[in-house]
Amino acid sequence: MTKTPIRGPCSDFNFYSKIMPNITALHMRHIRKVFPGVVALDDVSFDLKAGEVHVLLGENGAGKSTLVKILSGAIQKTDGEIVLFDNPVEIDSPKQAQKLGIGIIYQELNLVPSLTAAENIFLGRERTNSVGLIEKHTLLSSAQHILSSIGLQIDCDQPVRSFGIAQRQMIEVAKALSLDARILIMDEPTSALSETEIKQLFGVIRKLREKGVAIIYISHRLQEIFEIGDRVTVLRDGKLVGTRMVYETSQAELVKMMVNRELKEQYPRHRTDRGEEILRVEKLNRKGALRDISFSLHRGEILGISGLLGSGRTELARALFGADRIDSGEIVIKGKCRKINSPRTAVKLGLGFLTEDRKSQGLVLSLSVKDNITLSSLDLFSRLGVISNKREEREAKSFIEQLRIKTPSNHQKVLNLSGGNQQKVVLAKWLSRKADIFIFDEPTRGIDVGSKVEIYQLMNQLTAEGVAIIMISSELPEVLGMSDRILIMYQHTIVCELKSEEATQERVMRYALGAA
Repeated sequence: MTKTPIRGPCSDFNFYSKIMPNITALHMRHIRKVFPGVVALDDVSFDLKAGEVHVLLGENGAGKSTLVKILSGAIQKTDGEIVLFDNPVEIDSPKQAQKLGIGIIYQELNLVPSLTAAENIFLGRERTNSVGLIEKHTLLSSAQHILSSIGLQIDCDQPVRSFGIAQRQMIEVAKALSLDARILIMDEPTSALSETEIKQLFGVIRKLREKGVAIIYISHRLQEIFEIGDRVTVLRDGKLVGTRMVYETSQAELVKMMVNRELKEQYPRHRTDRGEEILRVEKLNRKGALRDISFSLHRGEILGISGLLGSGRTELARALFGADRIDSGEIVIKGKCRKINSPRTAVKLGLGFLTEDRKSQGLVLSLSVKDNITLSSLDLFSRLGVISNKREEREAKSFIEQLRIKTPSNHQKVLNLSGGNQQKVVLAKWLSRKADIFIFDEPTRGIDVGSKVEIYQLMNQLTAEGVAIIMISSELPEVLGMSDRILIMYQHTIVCELKSEEATQERVMRYALGAA
């Protein structure tokens, strides 16, 4: 007999048929949230209609994540009122939010690495038989059904740790969809997805919108707002700036609302004369990951690396930094052949690596902002094994100001910062080390438009000083706008090198798809 698939808490009734478009699903009135030393939200009001995608926009630290965490029950508001379908509610836990039909996909993935994809999707809601054992077949078939609906074909019985960042992001999407949520919150859902996967996700969002699901969508990619959004609300410094219909606004207006200033150039690359060769890679190989990789890198240039998920971009970065071993090939730094068998060796040779997964690989979340910034350069602040706390403090404060890291103090735990500010702390860590070669893997993921420009200007400053940068990015406009040369990867090898003036989105994508 065929088992009924596992369904979410709202599946006992067909709420979709009861939710009519334009009915107000949510009112958040005069919301205030105070953390020790910080007013994160100050009198913010926000409403959401059934069957709409309402985009929440703002710089890092503007209060977006705080607002949706209050709605999802992760934190409690200090003051204000929440009304759900005309009923005032108090949401004191994530479980309570789920019971009310609220689902959330966080920017920072919230999965258990050792559990399978299916187990993560239905964690805490597994169907059991009469003796209390989980019905594994039902679990797997239900998970596979949801994943297939969003275009992801994977083995649901494999542990999450075996999947890449983009696949994990889609598993998070499936997890939220399994709840049959009436209100779905998406916090940077496309930050790790390829263009193809983004199109698949947008297709899912449109289907949910047609069914009457109300969606709060947070993104720093402004072009997405005009593709998927109905309304957009802007926050700045914890306060409401305004709400606009998407078709009545423009990128320029939204940027000015966010940062309170005009950004004249989105990709302000200031090209300098290319210096001497600082890095050369010859026939680098790693079984199943890299195949005959050869390229050179010069002082004063940004070398962009583009390619689809699984093409080998991140694997190349990890191999160069000594995080993964290589089977054969040579790495030549400043004219000398070097064997980089560990990140420690790479750091000593002047390399810095900003990883794509800042949470698990780039930061120690339990440590302070100061301790994370100086973590890779403690030897520069010590004498005879004794660390100078004053020098550490000066260094941390300097980068907090330079990168505009929003934190109440340099002693704040990194765990409590927004995702974008965490990214800035990782960047500051390698700037403090004064590396000669920077490997930036998705350097602006989760970063607001104003902070992106600041990071681009910082990259200009570094290259003007003779630093060489390898920039890996899933955002083609970023690669095209900031790179001097572009390497395109396909199936673990470099298939093309283009100068910036000859590169176009169409040409890069043709090579990335193996069609050129």
